[in-house]
Amino acid sequence: MRTRHSLPLAFATLCIVALAQGAWAAGATEQVKSAIDRVLVTVGNHALRGDEKIVERRAAMRKIADGILDFDEIARRSLGRYWLPLSEVQRKEFVGLFEGLLERSYIPKIELYGGEKIIYGGERVDGDLATVSTKIITKNSNAVPIDYRLLKHGERWMIYDISIEGISLVSNYRTQFNKIIQTSGYDGLVEKMKSKRSQFAEEDRQKRKGD
Repeated sequence: MRTRHSLPLAFATLCIVALAQGAWAAGATEQVKSAIDRVLVTVGNHALRGDEKIVERRAAMRKIADGILDFDEIARRSLGRYWLPLSEVQRKEFVGLFEGLLERSYIPKIELYGGEKIIYGGERVDGDLATVSTKIITKNSNAVPIDYRLLKHGERWMIYDISIEGISLVSNYRTQFNKIIQTSGYDGLVEKMKSKRSQFAEEDRQKRKGD
């Protein structure tokens, strides 16, 4: 299961993972901008650099991401019409699998950040929904537009989707999930996700073994 524009998406994720802390009463853009500043400090922290610190570094990233990404909403929207028939037990299992795969897919890519410039283009707010528009200027001077879609919980904004050059993360996954379910059923999708989780776990074990 892959998404387009993996490197810009990694940078988009970079803009997400530090949003769990800060002044929740601030506007969505202010929260995003403040968060990016903090996560850049984390990425550049010499005490967390190197393969020997990979466990601590990624655990810190996961902890922050868990506090801001609305995984339930992301999972529900990504599964689309196949969400409704699921039992609560099935929903909990799916959210857990999806959460783990998202984090494992993109947190390592955050470490690829190399000083690309981030430009803020404003926000649109409609009740409890907001869209924060940004652009990432790549090293070859290309501008990659990225929109963050957020849902407000009390005074707290949580991200439920990212759109890169008009391509929605949720829609991308929904298309992939639909294809798998149509050919292999929902159970086939779950097995595929579990297999991917096992693959990531084995890769991590091999990396630690090689250190």
